[in-house]
Amino acid sequence: MAKEILDLGSMEVADLLAHISSLETEYQQMKFDHAVRGLANPMELRGLRRKIARFQTELRQRELAAMSPEQLAMRTKLQARRRRQR
Repeated sequence: MAKEILDLGSMEVADLLAHISSLETEYQQMKFDHAVRGLANPMELRGLRRKIARFQTELRQRELAAMSPEQLAMRTKLQARRRRQR
C-alpha cells in the first residue's frame, strides 16, 4: 500500500483523472456482479473504494497546493460561514 501512495505523487493530473474513472467503472461493475451472483471476496469492494479515495485525495491535495493565498483565504471564510449556519 505504501508503494502505491508514493507512485501517486509522480503521476500527472490527467493520468490521475483517467485512473479514477477506470477505477469507478470497475467498482460499479463489481458492485453489480456482487448484487447479481455474489463475489468470492466481498471485501474487494471496500479495498477498491479506498483506492478510489486515495486517488481523489491526491487530486484534491494538488488542487489546494495550486491555489493562491487569496483563494485559500476565501475558502477558509466559506468554511467558517458554513459552520455558523449549522
